[in-house]
This record gives sequence, structure tokens and C-alpha cells, in this order.
Amino acid sequence: MLVDIYPWVKSLHIISVIAWMAGMFYLPRLFVYHADAEIGSDKSETFKIMERRLLRGIINPAMMMTFIFGGLLLLTPGVVHWGDVWIWLKLALVFLMSGYHGYLSRWRRQFEADDNQRPAKFYRWVNEVPTVLMVFIVILVVVKPFQ
Repeated sequence: MLVDIYPWVKSLHIISVIAWMAGMFYLPRLFVYHADAEIGSDKSETFKIMERRLLRGIINPAMMMTFIFGGLLLLTPGVVHWGDVWIWLKLALVFLMSGYHGYLSRWRRQFEADDNQRPAKFYRWVNEVPTVLMVFIVILVVVKPFQ
């Protein structure tokens, strides 16, 4: 059954990953500008709305769909050979990406409460985290260097 729908599941997984990553790239950029906005200003309140909608409306659902379709791929016979090292490294990096997602959620709540303690420069640096993780995940999936 899963083998028959494999191309559809893989396509939906890739689409979900793209949406998840787009949000993970954009939210820290909003934090960069929000960190420089005066607390209580219209600008700050607008960033709160944008950040909440981005996280709840795009990033969270995209992550859940990524996990669902990725889980179905893992269950598809012949797709993953569990003795290969690459799949374990990929799953570890996805776990780290999920942890980063958790930090973004925490930081968004801090901004919502007007309790951000970090400068814009911090968010500029952490904005690179999903890019680095994504590069290694893609290399592991495409090249499978550790079979």
C-alpha cells in the first residue's frame, strides 16, 4: 500500500519541508527587526501579529506535516535500510531542527510578553542555524555518504 503511494508521500514531504524551512528562515528575520522596535509601538505590535501568524499558521503545521509524511516514508518498505548510518545522522539533525523550532517558539512568546532580552545581532546569528542543518540534511539524503 505505502509503496503504491510513495511518490505522492515523498512529494508532500518535500513540500512540507520547504514550507517549514521558509518559516524557519523568516521568523528570526522578523525577530531581528522586532528586537530594534520600541516596546508598545505600533511596529512592535505588528511584529507580534506577524510572528504569531507565521509560527501558528505556517511553521507549526508544516513541521507536523513534515513529520507525518516523513514517518510514512520511513515505514515504506525498501526506502530506508536501518543499518545505514546516514538515516540516523539525518534523524539526529531533524531532532536538532525541531529543538531550534522550539527555541523560536520560546523567543516568540518572549517578544509577545515584551520580555525579549537579546539584541538584534543575536537573531542575525541564530538565523544561520536552519541553513546549516538543512545543508547537512540534504547532503545526507542525496549523497548518502555513510551507507
